[in-house]
Amino acid sequence: MLIRNKKSSDCTESEITDRSIYLNRRQFMKVTGGVALGVGGIGQVSAALQQGNPLSPSNNIATSFKNIIETPYGKEEKISPFDVASSYNNFYEFGYGKSDPKDKSSGFKTTPWTISVEGEAGKTGVFDLDDIIRESLLEERIYRLRCVEAWSMVIPWVGVPLATILKRFEPNSNAKYVYFETLYDPKQMPGQKGGGIDWPYREALRIDEAMNPLAFLAVGMYGSILPNQNGAPVRLVLPWKYGFKSIKSIVTIRFVETMPKTTWSMLAPQEYGFYANVNPDVDHPRWSQKQERRLPGGVLFPNVIETKMFNGYEEEVGSLYAGMDLKRFY
Repeated sequence: MLIRNKKSSDCTESEITDRSIYLNRRQFMKVTGGVALGVGGIGQVSAALQQGNPLSPSNNIATSFKNIIETPYGKEEKISPFDVASSYNNFYEFGYGKSDPKDKSSGFKTTPWTISVEGEAGKTGVFDLDDIIRESLLEERIYRLRCVEAWSMVIPWVGVPLATILKRFEPNSNAKYVYFETLYDPKQMPGQKGGGIDWPYREALRIDEAMNPLAFLAVGMYGSILPNQNGAPVRLVLPWKYGFKSIKSIVTIRFVETMPKTTWSMLAPQEYGFYANVNPDVDHPRWSQKQERRLPGGVLFPNVIETKMFNGYEEEVGSLYAGMDLKRFY
């Protein structure tokens, strides 16, 4: 295990999980070959995985899950229970209610899965997800997730650094941005039959953001493969940005020279900017961003906490935006 000095993104004492609970969780992962538990316990994970979340990864990815590398990222965070993280979601392809993704995605087919790599790169084409992931060792990273709606969670993701994957395609000097698309399949994703969104879902990053060490390409969470409702089989995780930037069920990666249009910045540009960095000093036009509800929490005890700049990852990503007016480039 690596040892590092405390950074501003590290948790406070009030967020720390008891060490014995943390070690028991890690030991359980090793004994069972990869199915981890959150604070909610073993039963919640097992039950949730049996309720419409198929455990059918390809052989290559399944093999990778047997040897997940532990990392220092968020190692002492208090993890949100699996049943909360897998049942309270925004994945509008399956509906606009928080429970719709879980309720309506059980039949979603994620194997086989291919990704089209296009644009300003030396290696382009259509690649099987197995071929993209199999040469990389899977890591577990525990990250804070902050939604633009002012709620948050802490989730242990499994995947690989985004930069590791992107460099393999040899982007050239014209590649200033990386563009992503979600699968468009209204037969499997009933939310795509309407709702006012111009499908498919689109997102993008500047190339230096995509290459930042925090940017993560996830294929799992809580020690096992991604549930359908959380973006199976592959999604982005960008912990310093609002959650809508972490696009799910990716089928296209395109290296481009000019800033692409993205779904929410097209739909409501006055509310959702291209960058979408967590910033407590820039309110949403309809609510404050200074605080958030850390889930789980109840009506009497909503667990409201102060929001940190860049979601607490300023030391790692602040230099990406040096000199920028973050109220203009929100």
